[in-house]
Amino acid sequence: MFLYFLLICAVLVLAVIIFLQQPQFGKAPTGARLERIKSSPNYKNGSFQNLENTPDLAEGVNMLSVIWGFLFNKTPRQVPVDSIPHVRTNIHALDSQADALIWFGHSSYYIQTGGKRLLVDPVFNGHASPVSFTTKSFPGTTDYHVEDIPPIDFLIITHDHWDHLDYPTVKKIAPQVKQVICPLGVGAHLEYWGYAPSKITELDWHEIADLEDGFTIRAAPARHFSGRGFKRNGTLWTSFVLNTPSQRIFIGGDSGYGKHFADIGKQYGPFDLAILEDGQYNTAWIYIHMLPEQVLQAAQDLHAQSVFPVHNSKFSLAMHTWDDPLIQITEANKKVQLPLLTPKIGETVFLNDSAHVFTHWWKSVR
Repeated sequence: MFLYFLLICAVLVLAVIIFLQQPQFGKAPTGARLERIKSSPNYKNGSFQNLENTPDLAEGVNMLSVIWGFLFNKTPRQVPVDSIPHVRTNIHALDSQADALIWFGHSSYYIQTGGKRLLVDPVFNGHASPVSFTTKSFPGTTDYHVEDIPPIDFLIITHDHWDHLDYPTVKKIAPQVKQVICPLGVGAHLEYWGYAPSKITELDWHEIADLEDGFTIRAAPARHFSGRGFKRNGTLWTSFVLNTPSQRIFIGGDSGYGKHFADIGKQYGPFDLAILEDGQYNTAWIYIHMLPEQVLQAAQDLHAQSVFPVHNSKFSLAMHTWDDPLIQITEANKKVQLPLLTPKIGETVFLNDSAHVFTHWWKSVR
């Protein structure tokens, strides 16, 4: 009997090893890319580190209780009953000189400004995991595909988690991409997936890349983690400071609240727009994802003129109701009174139109 048990264990281990060899898991950095990582001041003891002590879970919480909650303490309406309202915009037909933003749900969005086209963390494959039957996109959030996206000057990746770096999407869109901007180490995945090294610009925190025509992008700290398999923090996670000829935009990526927001605001602000993650939060992992009221505080720390709350309305990665991020931040903003961008998926937001009125579209969705 014991031999049968050992055989079953060996088969399971072998199956996991084979599964992890699939291309969507990417590749760990090696060679010159790894040597550059080792020279980073943010890389210590074999992994990247946050600036502040950042436990995965809050004090008094253990992983077993979190897993139990996910499996057996489901919150009603974690996934919407109705289809998420969305707008079908012909992005190819947009005036190339218009400053505009189009959201695709969660943390995927298209920015057009100063005559350049940027695409951030695109996930168009219908799920945010290595297998298609888990973490599925909500109904109504999958109407945009690679074919709907025009040629991209800059593809921006904030970190390598599945809900931000999607293998099928970035592989398929590669011929349309002129240049990729990503954190240290993430370029190893992209090169493995067919991107030429000359098209990949990796940045460490506070490093800046001069792009072209008055554009610069700087990597800035975030409070999070990385990893697509068992090993964590072998690549960097980051926010970005995007300077265009006419605007300064903060691209937040995933982050818990911390002093880095005030430091970034002091060093690189103020910002015309801060795009900040608002969703998939819980007090159990408050150090790596912000609560809605913290999103507004981060925006104030950044000296942002307006806020676009993302990381919601497409996937259920936490135990709150699907619409809680938008409900809570809208309510909290009654005190703060920051201009809040809450477009429908696919709705065109013209960045210079301060009179744009956003409906509370989530109120009509069960």
